[in-house]
Amino acid sequence: MSITSKLIFDIETVGVDFDSLDKTTQDSLTRWIKKESVGEEEYQVALEELKNGLGFSPLTGEIVVIGVLDYVKNQGVVYFQAPNQEIKEFCEDNITFKQATEKEMLEHFWNGAKMYDEFIGFNSRQFDGPFLMIRSAYHGIKPTKNLSESRYLYQQKTCAHIDLADQLTFQGNMRKKGSLHLWSKLFDIKSPKEDGVTGDDMGRLFKEKKFLDIARYNAGDLRATKKLYEKWNQYLNI
Repeated sequence: MSITSKLIFDIETVGVDFDSLDKTTQDSLTRWIKKESVGEEEYQVALEELKNGLGFSPLTGEIVVIGVLDYVKNQGVVYFQAPNQEIKEFCEDNITFKQATEKEMLEHFWNGAKMYDEFIGFNSRQFDGPFLMIRSAYHGIKPTKNLSESRYLYQQKTCAHIDLADQLTFQGNMRKKGSLHLWSKLFDIKSPKEDGVTGDDMGRLFKEKKFLDIARYNAGDLRATKKLYEKWNQYLNI
């Protein structure tokens, strides 16, 4: 397959309700903050931060959106969860929005991934890739690509995974990593955060049933990642 078969991908996640977890799990998650907190007030602040961060691990979170964008065709799909709602499929700016469960979107993702040999994301080797693979295993789905191989392209075997967070910092050689928003602003690319939504808002938006807001935010991430990749590929892919 030609190396021009490039897929840009991004996910959005939310955490489980901490209060719904069993006591043993709650104790396991809070053990360190109990030890390190000085007083009840500090503990409560740390506990709130922990609850808000449950969506950053596949052990305590799930995927609510998977977005993919074919680089060459500039066409994509955003699969999104919308529990207890029925939202008809629609298209905006070459991106089709489709409602699906987490299991269904993972099945669609890996089936489509078989057609690509280059994957492009931002912070995707450390976050999106492992999250996709662990949640797939949870649902009994075998990934068709290993998206969490070495950060160095020459050591990757099943596919080329270009994590722009790695590439733009020269595999971590820069002191500050920088977010997708900061890199977008540097290169005059529209950041999805300019519309007032950030990744930290996902849990709240999901609870408020603003499923399309999350899906459209993801589409914005895909477009920004595509343009950022073009900057890297043109000027820094040496």
